[in-house]
Amino acid sequence: MRVIIIGAGQVGSSIAASLAPTHDVIVIDADGDRVDSLTYSIDVLPIEGDGTSLSTLREANIAGADLFIACTDDDETNIVSCSTARAISDVFTVARVKKETYHQTWTETGGSFGVDFMVCTNLLAAETIVRIIGLPAAHDVDVFAGGQVMMAEFCVPEGSPLAGQTVASADTFDELTFAALFRDESISVPTGRTVIEEGDDLVVIGSPESTHALAGGLTPEQSSHQEDIVIIGGSQAGVQTAKLLQERGRHPRLIEHDHDRARELAEELTATTVMESDAMDREFLNREHVDEADVVISALESDEKNLLATLLADRIGVDRTIALVEAAEFTDLFEAVGVGAAVNPRDATAEEIIRFTHGNDTENVSLIEHGSAEVLEIEVDADSVLTDRPIRESTGDLPGKVVIGAVTRDGSFVTPRGDTMIRVGDHVVLFAETSDVAAVAEAV
Repeated sequence: MRVIIIGAGQVGSSIAASLAPTHDVIVIDADGDRVDSLTYSIDVLPIEGDGTSLSTLREANIAGADLFIACTDDDETNIVSCSTARAISDVFTVARVKKETYHQTWTETGGSFGVDFMVCTNLLAAETIVRIIGLPAAHDVDVFAGGQVMMAEFCVPEGSPLAGQTVASADTFDELTFAALFRDESISVPTGRTVIEEGDDLVVIGSPESTHALAGGLTPEQSSHQEDIVIIGGSQAGVQTAKLLQERGRHPRLIEHDHDRARELAEELTATTVMESDAMDREFLNREHVDEADVVISALESDEKNLLATLLADRIGVDRTIALVEAAEFTDLFEAVGVGAAVNPRDATAEEIIRFTHGNDTENVSLIEHGSAEVLEIEVDADSVLTDRPIRESTGDLPGKVVIGAVTRDGSFVTPRGDTMIRVGDHVVLFAETSDVAAVAEAV
């Protein structure tokens, strides 16, 4: 495909890195230095210019493009860019927005603004947070095959019963695959003899039941039934998180410092207790028994405030903390200093958009470790190298480090083993390094 990306920030860079090996990618940004720096590591065509300008789009040959992705940090720029692109071409347009009102308008009108697909960053971040809640030790969770398969990335905490065990002894679950292990910035595919160490990041793929069972084994002191949930900050992401929790029958508490905003949210969030206060006021936190909360989620407008709020919550005795982190480079830092999980909205946005680029057979995509690896759900067709062959034989024809973590067939979960035969129509959920994803997707 010929793909035009407007915006060379974190989202645009992640998408460009995923597409560049197999597609013609053009990246447009008003900041010429940022676009030029991207080309040092990624094979893309850089254009310095305004993505809403007709002359810039014509310079990028918009008429010959297959996919147009507008993912700057400004909602209006993204929407106008897509509208302009559609006015002079038949390209498929994708817009990233932060405001849920734009996404709601687009959804309820059956598509508008000249946008074929719209991704709401705050909504995706909220969905990620809600998936993480209830799965102790996990800092990334995604679901595949209509909810039949779960992918989770766990950090092995200090003192975990699994630390020091081999994968063979730790893998006591009927429907689970240890797909990958991240240690000291390196990726490995674990074998039965691999010893799990404190601080390792484990990527597992399996049924929700087995994944939850593993989570309980990693941190037996934490309950998976986390009902007392406190959200700090009435930001759009915080509000979307509260709404999703309400839809699931939860009754979260939300702390908002601004008086007018607190009153507005109290009327909007009918099943959420809205408290007007400074989340850094320790006396208030003790008075409202926030220290007894199962989970505290910080969704303030700055990374620094989110870090301080979650560290304070941890200090007063909260079981688990989750923080929004806008800067990707801070994500690992947050988790290293004690934040239970750091959710980067831009990562969630990038993986939602990348799903469009892997072909019609790719049903879902999840980015791992800021895009260094991916988990894909692919529907197998007759041309796949996996079809009608046992897994131990067919995976040898796949490039790089590939692990088949789960298979669903006719609505049923199948635990993949060496002698498992893959059939046409099966949905395969697999792990692969990003550098190999395009070749893997083509082969499967």
